[in-house]
Amino acid sequence: MSYREGQVFVQMSYAHQTPALRAVLLGASNLKMSLPRIVGRLRHAAGGPVEVLAACGHGRSYGKRSRIFFGARSLPGITRCGLWADLEKRPPLRSIALITDVGNDLLYGETAETIAGWVRECLERLLRHGAETICTPLPMISIEKVSVFRYHAARSILFPGRGVPWRTLLARARELDGRLRRLAEEHQLCLVAPQADWYGIDPIHFRMFWRRKAWDHILSHWTLTLGQPAEPSWRRLRLPLIGAEEYRLFGVPRHTPQPACRFTDGTTVALY
Repeated sequence: MSYREGQVFVQMSYAHQTPALRAVLLGASNLKMSLPRIVGRLRHAAGGPVEVLAACGHGRSYGKRSRIFFGARSLPGITRCGLWADLEKRPPLRSIALITDVGNDLLYGETAETIAGWVRECLERLLRHGAETICTPLPMISIEKVSVFRYHAARSILFPGRGVPWRTLLARARELDGRLRRLAEEHQLCLVAPQADWYGIDPIHFRMFWRRKAWDHILSHWTLTLGQPAEPSWRRLRLPLIGAEEYRLFGVPRHTPQPACRFTDGTTVALY
């Protein structure tokens, strides 16, 4: 017997299988765009159902409420979302975690010290749960090449209305990158540096052609052996476009019961 929940068919007999792995995924637009691919890889590797808790989304902030599409959709900061309370309620389980897409907050006018503090807060919470955590620093190899004109053009499209001068933002980006690297060293965290080929005109988003290779490289740093699926199962995964536990749409508070998706093998995806 099966039924439809959102966009995903669920097989009732698998709905309550004990998960083999928990994955906590924190990021913004790069993570959001590739979340189906990542979930597919995890399902293939785990040897059983995967419990995915993901806080991501375009323009996502690590510490404050962020708005996109001229304020039409807003999400709470990652440190303030419901993921952490939910995580505390769950039983111990082998866990992996990803911290990525750190840097949007620079365009919101936040200092490197403040942003690094939010990342530290997330990291320490993850480590308390024994999560094997990998992190990506800022794509400085791409950001350093950005001209003033290119910065203003990209900012007007991706973050309209934000007025941080380029010289100020570049200095803060360098400082934040350094802080992230020191944080990784302090906690003996696996830090996976971005590569120049991953970026094109857009200095912060992976080029579509390189998206798969970029994520393959990043995720290979977990000790979990991901490998390649026998067939591209990630292509069949359909996650809700808007399905976070708590968000606002045109200023109206909305709530979505979690997990937002259940798959036939018992894998669940909760969005925050």
